[in-house]
Amino acid sequence: MFVAVSCEVETTTTTTTNTDSPVPEPANTTFTIKKGGHTTQNPLKFVDTSSIRFEATFDSTAIYTTSVPGNQADINKLYGLSDCETDHHTNSARFGWRWYDGRLEIHAYTYSNKKRNTAYITSVQPDQTNRYELVLGEKAYTFKVNDKQVSLPRHCSTAGSHYQLYPYFGGDETAPHDITIQIRDLQ
Repeated sequence: MFVAVSCEVETTTTTTTNTDSPVPEPANTTFTIKKGGHTTQNPLKFVDTSSIRFEATFDSTAIYTTSVPGNQADINKLYGLSDCETDHHTNSARFGWRWYDGRLEIHAYTYSNKKRNTAYITSVQPDQTNRYELVLGEKAYTFKVNDKQVSLPRHCSTAGSHYQLYPYFGGDETAPHDITIQIRDLQ
């Protein structure tokens, strides 16, 4: 089942000039999860790849307090892919994040044959750009943030078509205020 949702997305492109060969930088996309919402508005995008690389920057809007204290431990979603030619609640891999115990934590977050798995990777600072990489290996997903790495089991071993998974706030609660995340896809 596919669900279409809405939010604001802004894309800006910056170019660098070099006298020998001007090369445009990859587009920087601003994702905004609106107060009271879960998602950002994005097109359904299918990709054929076994890895994704990107840079992400959270700002101070990533600092929040949930209405129900027990929900503070819920993991929000940053970016990733569906897998095994199934929906993302059956098989998928994405980076997760949460503001927890006074720090911005980054997690590996997967579904493997409908079983959810998570693993803490590292903590990052608001307003700091960090590099992320997700590799869909034969038997495992490998998540990298800068120089930290974790792996979680993968249900299938085949390459195939995946659909992109975008920023999402929650579990149970919606965003307590607008949350802005900058993402730049890398080659």
